[in-house]
Amino acid sequence: MFELLKQPWHWSVSGVLIGLIVPALLILGNRKFGISSSLRHVCAMCAPANIPFFKYHWRGEIWNLFFVGGILIGSFGAAHYLQDPNEIQVAAATKAVLTEQYGISDYSTLMPTQIFSWENLFTAQGLFFIVLGGFLIGFGTRYAGGCTSGHAIMGLSNLQVPSLIATICFMLGGFFSANVLLPWMFSIL
Repeated sequence: MFELLKQPWHWSVSGVLIGLIVPALLILGNRKFGISSSLRHVCAMCAPANIPFFKYHWRGEIWNLFFVGGILIGSFGAAHYLQDPNEIQVAAATKAVLTEQYGISDYSTLMPTQIFSWENLFTAQGLFFIVLGGFLIGFGTRYAGGCTSGHAIMGLSNLQVPSLIATICFMLGGFFSANVLLPWMFSIL
């Protein structure tokens, strides 16, 4: 059984499973799929301050924390017990670009270790990519009223126009970041 789980699966399997979660949550409990709202629930539970944004009935959303907890436990289990021992497959054209333009040649992890590592965290490049990037993601999620999964999966399933606009902006921002901003940042750092 574990050997089957260790094999690479087609991307459409996860797409179908995530797609089935949306109607299941709506039908079974009138719940909305999304991850970023769980941080708000944690802050509402723990924040002693009298902040209006955190004053709501968070106990009614406690299921979301179990959902996120399941994601964390499943991720830990998959990372420690279901790793594929084979080398990560990267397209030859992508390898050429990453090696020639950015000097990245280690594909032993899913992310380039030259950028994402504990040693790199306390360098100027690491602070820029990880700390400032994390802050911007959190700010953007709050400003947009939800994360990409909430808007693109749940919002579009409910035919919400603001979610369509947000998803288009997420995609345009991603394309811009990957093709313009990231190469520019590599050139100056």
